[in-house]
Amino acid sequence: MSMELERTKNNSQLPQSAAPLFPADSIPEDLFVPEPVDASLQEQTSGPMKSVWQDAWQRLVKNKGAVLSLFMILLITFLALAGPAMSGRTYDEQNLLFSNLPPKVPGLEWLGFDGIDSKGINQYEVRGVTENFWFGTDEFGRDLWTRVWKGTQISLLIASLAALLDLIIGVAYGGISAFYGGRTDTVMQRIIEVLMGIPNLIVIILFILILEPGIFSIVLAMIVTGWVSMARVVRGQILQIKAQEFVMASRALGASNSRLIVKHMLPNAIGPILVTIMFTIPSAIFFEAFLSFIGLGLQPPLASLGMLIQDGYVAMRYFTYKLVFPGIIISVLMISFNLLADGLRDALDPRMKK
Repeated sequence: MSMELERTKNNSQLPQSAAPLFPADSIPEDLFVPEPVDASLQEQTSGPMKSVWQDAWQRLVKNKGAVLSLFMILLITFLALAGPAMSGRTYDEQNLLFSNLPPKVPGLEWLGFDGIDSKGINQYEVRGVTENFWFGTDEFGRDLWTRVWKGTQISLLIASLAALLDLIIGVAYGGISAFYGGRTDTVMQRIIEVLMGIPNLIVIILFILILEPGIFSIVLAMIVTGWVSMARVVRGQILQIKAQEFVMASRALGASNSRLIVKHMLPNAIGPILVTIMFTIPSAIFFEAFLSFIGLGLQPPLASLGMLIQDGYVAMRYFTYKLVFPGIIISVLMISFNLLADGLRDALDPRMKK
């Protein structure tokens, strides 16, 4: 009782200035005035809306390494398609009179393309050869310019097919596993764990030994376990997107499972999928080159970068140019794809936005 009396006493001693300045029913209308806005300043601060892909492209363009890598990939792809037709020769055309000719390009003699071999002899003058071979010839007189770009074409074809099949199988497997979850996810993930426990290289070699070496068998050997990484990436992304509010809202509105996957989940997981594809292509190029180098890849007269590197390795002591040109191309390809993948990963990650 004494505490209530004390509180009442203290309230009665408050100064009169603590009372409201205006009664609730007599607030003047001009008390709150909107601050004037400069229309020109508003136009400067606001701009057109950019989509996710436009924003990602602008960030990718700022990455000089990724842009240079993209240019090199496009240039090598163009030469792989048009290069064999530039020389006017086929990749399997043989002429022993032209065997082991050094590279010769008119106007580029100062770069070493002068037709002089390791002994200082101009083989073109000695043999009376009037034609020019830009990358030289091999032991059978086949034009290395045509064979190098034909081999690049075949290597890119094998890598692209392997990456495409990895994309289809991995996205379908990982998406189904993450979307349905439960026992389905458990069983499917145990299968992936078994496949990951088997050495990838051994599986590929055994698969090629069973089938005849060729483009089809190499591609099938690569996708036996190659899709596993893609499936794990897609599963992680779908599990993350599956718990988002827009997916729950779409499900509440009656969207079917196929619509949820195709229209909502996969488009939001396209960024990591593209990055994984960019890393898959150089890996496939390396595996094809390795198989061809150990003699389990394509068979002559077909050419691939791995076969050309293997032939150049055998003759490296006296005919270095046979190894230099395919080695440079495969190195540039793998470095460019990896740098482009890094650039795409940074561009598609909103956390990297400054």
